[in-house]
Amino acid sequence: MTTIAENSEVGRARMRSSWPGERILVLMKPARATRRFLPGSPFNAVPVEPPVEQFAVRDRVTHDKYGLGWVVQVEDDDAVIVDFGSRRVRVLTPFARLTKL
Repeated sequence: MTTIAENSEVGRARMRSSWPGERILVLMKPARATRRFLPGSPFNAVPVEPPVEQFAVRDRVTHDKYGLGWVVQVEDDDAVIVDFGSRRVRVLTPFARLTKL
């Protein structure tokens, strides 16, 4: 004669368990991941992208790879051409490695 617990999934899992701690994991229900939305919380703030830096002709700039240079030409906020003395380089937006001085 079998009991109800032996016929159920939990009962079968208990009988199969190889170590005592496993039995507890089978009996526990998974936790619900419900979080309340708090409108004033700083952790719910959407990260804002910094505005793209605007360059003008004759701006003095520095680049992480090429060094110190002058802006020679601006191409519709998509790119700038910079004269670094030994070469001219076209730098595309977002100007992550280019800094205005």
